[in-house]
Amino acid sequence: MFGFFKPDEKKEENNRAFIYFGSTQANKEERREIINPYSKEAVISYPLCSAQDTLKALEIASQASVATKSSPLSQRIAWLEDVAKTLQEHQEEFALVLTKEVAKPIAFSRIEVQRAIETIKITAYELANLHGETIPTDIAPSGKKTLAFYRREPVGVVACITPFNFPLNLVVHKIAPALGAGNAVVLKPTPEAPMTSFLLAKAFIESKHAVTDALSVVYGDVEVGSTLVKSPIPRVLSFTGSVPVGRIIMSQVGIKKVSLELGGNAATYIDKSADLELAAQRCAFGAFINSGQVCISLQRIYVAKDIYEEFSTLLANETQKLVVGSPFDEETFIGPLINDESNERATSWVQNAIDEGAKALCGAKLDENGVFLPTVMSDVTDDMKIVCEEVFAPIVSLIAVESYEEAMGKINNTDYGLQFSLFSNDLKLTQRFINEAQSGGVVINDIPTLRFDVQPYGGAKLSGIGREGPKWALEEFTEIKSIVIC
Repeated sequence: MFGFFKPDEKKEENNRAFIYFGSTQANKEERREIINPYSKEAVISYPLCSAQDTLKALEIASQASVATKSSPLSQRIAWLEDVAKTLQEHQEEFALVLTKEVAKPIAFSRIEVQRAIETIKITAYELANLHGETIPTDIAPSGKKTLAFYRREPVGVVACITPFNFPLNLVVHKIAPALGAGNAVVLKPTPEAPMTSFLLAKAFIESKHAVTDALSVVYGDVEVGSTLVKSPIPRVLSFTGSVPVGRIIMSQVGIKKVSLELGGNAATYIDKSADLELAAQRCAFGAFINSGQVCISLQRIYVAKDIYEEFSTLLANETQKLVVGSPFDEETFIGPLINDESNERATSWVQNAIDEGAKALCGAKLDENGVFLPTVMSDVTDDMKIVCEEVFAPIVSLIAVESYEEAMGKINNTDYGLQFSLFSNDLKLTQRFINEAQSGGVVINDIPTLRFDVQPYGGAKLSGIGREGPKWALEEFTEIKSIVIC
């Protein structure tokens, strides 16, 4: 079933992703190639879909939603468990495909596959808790004693649009709860990783427990995405991506439930009571994991003035230990950014900051293989792009502050509010930080880049609407029906 990319096989079809119109696999003559960001070689191709293809997938999902809604919970749990088993049996193959498409270092591709397996399993567990409760309608004098309760029901059709940076696990975070809750799904995966999504969809669709036509997959850019957003068929639109696209979606979506995860500008404060060596190690990890292409990538580090010089040296040293190189090498920590445009933006933003007085403690350039080196900036100001906008590259800025109050003011002084963190052994300061951070998540004594798939995940301000994580996604993809029996 999963014979892709084995060393002894070089068949053309092994490098081709296909459309799924429900359970039917389809192809189109017009295709687009995926170029590996490191090798610059064409590794995979996928069919370009049209608005008509998207409408066809939506109609199939609408028809299938009758069957998905009536499917037994036991079947849907078995379905998820079966897909998790398939991923478990083909971990290395999925990881290799992921690295081929987006050049994620192979060690971290393996971690992403394992996380996807865990996310599916957690979703199956949480399905057992997706239930309602009875309501005492005689609680008020105007009421009377009845049998009243509510239950959660699937919404019908869910449209999912996913990004390139975690092209397996972030898809799983949407389609596993959506399908598990009894919905039909139309998925538009990132154009940068079509094969990863195709293989995942294949595992769902070919499972012996699958509900026929419950999942469709279409590829494309604006035309496909806009059709999904504007169509009256999906009851829920779930999107992970940029703020500009999020704004467009909100202007076009109509009356639907909307779940948006739109990025961030993650920050941490290093208090003088912190373990500085631990903080430096973790900050280097959090700023540069996945080449900074993470919504909760650490971008701003505010450091108490008394320890600023010591911490700066520690962080620069930790950063220079990170292995930069081919994503196929086992020891590589940092590979390339997703495309040349990202390289150009990172280079330009860093140079602009230097021109305005900032200093690069390390990095700040491309290496001989076109990989943007992990970069630590100092002497920055609040209005520099590398500080006030989401950089989505391996760039972190150090800022000395006089006090916790100053740090907290600067941390919150952003349009984003996804996750922030604090390094401190001062309990009262920790309590203040938890209360005062204007974000969807807070981490104490670790990086804001820390996320466990079982927890609620989402942001405040422009970072989005709604929460992911299996339990909370199941709520997003269901609706409450209130029932009274007199």
